[in-house]
Amino acid sequence: MTEAGFLAGTRAAYDTMAEPYAERYWGELARKPLERAMLGVFAEGVRDGGGGTVVEVGSGPGRVTAYLAGLGVDVYGVDLSPRMVALARAGHPGLRFEEGSMTALDVPDGSLAGVVASYSIIHIPDAELPDVFGEFRRVLAPGGKVLLIFQTGDGRPFRRTEAFGHTVALDYYWRRPETVAELLAGAGLAVDVTLRREAHEGEMAARGALLAHRAE
Repeated sequence: MTEAGFLAGTRAAYDTMAEPYAERYWGELARKPLERAMLGVFAEGVRDGGGGTVVEVGSGPGRVTAYLAGLGVDVYGVDLSPRMVALARAGHPGLRFEEGSMTALDVPDGSLAGVVASYSIIHIPDAELPDVFGEFRRVLAPGGKVLLIFQTGDGRPFRRTEAFGHTVALDYYWRRPETVAELLAGAGLAVDVTLRREAHEGEMAARGALLAHRAE
């Protein structure tokens, strides 16, 4: 099967900038209390639901996967970029990281307690996002949790051609939380919490977070 162009482009970009990206964002969560709070609420919801395995899609160098593991979550990471996976494994040798795509997760139907996408749906084109959310629903057990964290914007895509001193061709889609919530609902994922915050100093955009669950 021919791979979608946006997946190949995203993989190539993150392979190219993997090392400086990982160095830049390694301690990022320490500066983001609201994101940590949402991850904590997500982890508590998973535990209250009886536990189970969680996957972080677009796990990059593994900082969010490691944070959730520190909260007692049975979690592993999946990323398109082989170089990012290698860095995550090296940085967090006790955790599991695999190459893969959120568009087609290699897990059985209804087998996961949760899915986390932290700044990774921003590279999914509008036409593909409903199918991605449908894939999240497929892999979740009834009541399973979804946490999305993302930059917000008016939905107009843009391309970044330089990052960390490297030439890349990486497309971004910064959407309104309301738009993302509607797409989740259309996939059978009911939104429980919506968080918005303004951009911090040095950030290009405001941020959104949505916590949802698989509706029956």
